[in-house]
Amino acid sequence: MSAKLRIKLPDNARIGDVIEIKTLIAHAMETGIRKNADGRSIPRLLLHSFEARFAGREVFKATLHTGTAANPFISFFMKVSGPGEFEFVWIEDGGARITERQTLRIA
Repeated sequence: MSAKLRIKLPDNARIGDVIEIKTLIAHAMETGIRKNADGRSIPRLLLHSFEARFAGREVFKATLHTGTAANPFISFFMKVSGPGEFEFVWIEDGGARITERQTLRIA
């Protein structure tokens, strides 16, 4: 699946700073309950988990459920331990993975 992602990191951070990371992914989060115009069920397709790693270490993890809105927004805080790259991974039903990487700039 090709997804539109938005990730907001601080422009610059220093070691020891506590920073906020914001993510937004465009995803319908179909529960399998809704029907299309023909009355057929729209197949279930949910993101069921989100993981964030920094410099290879897991820094945040969330489990998403059927009550999660479409286009989920996830925000979390982290203390900066040094320079590194973030890896953000959303996992759909069926195992499809949506991955994005961004480098945190250290001042």
